[in-house]
Amino acid sequence: MKLNFTQLKSHIEKQLQPVYFISGDEPFQVDESSRLIREAAKSQGYTEREVYHVDRSFDWDQLTHSAESMSLFAERKVIELRIPTGKPGDKGSKALVAYTSQLPEDNLLLIVSGKLDSNQTKSKWFKAIDAVGATLAVWPLEIQQLPAWLKQRMQLRGLQPTEDALTVLAEQVEGNLLAADQELEKLRMLYGEGPINAEQVVDAVSDSARFDAFALVDVALQGDAVRVSRILHGLKNEGEDVLHILGALMYQLRMLEKMAGAVAKGQNLEQVFKQHRIWDKRKVVLNAGLKRHGLKRWQAFLLVAGRIERMCKGLATGKPWDELLQLTLRIAGVALFPLTAEQIATR
Repeated sequence: MKLNFTQLKSHIEKQLQPVYFISGDEPFQVDESSRLIREAAKSQGYTEREVYHVDRSFDWDQLTHSAESMSLFAERKVIELRIPTGKPGDKGSKALVAYTSQLPEDNLLLIVSGKLDSNQTKSKWFKAIDAVGATLAVWPLEIQQLPAWLKQRMQLRGLQPTEDALTVLAEQVEGNLLAADQELEKLRMLYGEGPINAEQVVDAVSDSARFDAFALVDVALQGDAVRVSRILHGLKNEGEDVLHILGALMYQLRMLEKMAGAVAKGQNLEQVFKQHRIWDKRKVVLNAGLKRHGLKRWQAFLLVAGRIERMCKGLATGKPWDELLQLTLRIAGVALFPLTAEQIATR
């Protein structure tokens, strides 16, 4: 059974499954999903909890032993496995399949892992869990989803935000849901229940937005120049290394150059995506960039990125952060200082 985060609360209020598997790279929602399941289990008599951290040295016999052993203090217990990599290995795979084939009575197995790739979701052990329990993949919220998420959590606290307040708040806490939840609690403590406007948000909420290099690339591909500038400014303030950002950018540029080249030769874009193993959600982002720029421009962008890399290494003159901003804005469709490939190569 596959669930999403918004379905979880109503689901566990009806009936608990014997096994839950939560995966994802958004810590706040992963933690909250786990907490909701543990609280629901406790209310139904699962008063004992055993937690195991799975690494390369983990003995999977502990899972079998825990499942078979009787508790001295409770009739029901939660067995919690934390697998940061999402890869249980051969022994772990066999242990999980064995566990699901003979589910122990009065035990609830909760597995929390990092983000899974497509191969893992097709594995025998994952399918076995999905067949007898519930799997939940947690995805980071898109900026478009964030205002609705904030509004719902504010209303739970008795806060009534204006649309402008939600817009400002979303910009301040984008990419950091833990900070977002903390800021909402701060707003409740400062102003109490009732209406919240944009001015109150500006006065009370610190800028808690957190970004990464791949988010910058995606926003540029989507053509959002304002967010490109804000994300890059945030990365700089956080002390991020230009070369780290550039590495993520150049990886995407090389892939987009290859894709644009294939399209220029007459290949169907869907076929190109299939060749590069692009998942559906990612197709929308890449498609936006490929529609905006052709092959020659992607080649020019790569030349610019290469020059910025040389600046960082002291092999060329210039200001890497300024040049990186110009490049990402060009990718977003804002040509501040347009350059041809020939001009770039001879600078």
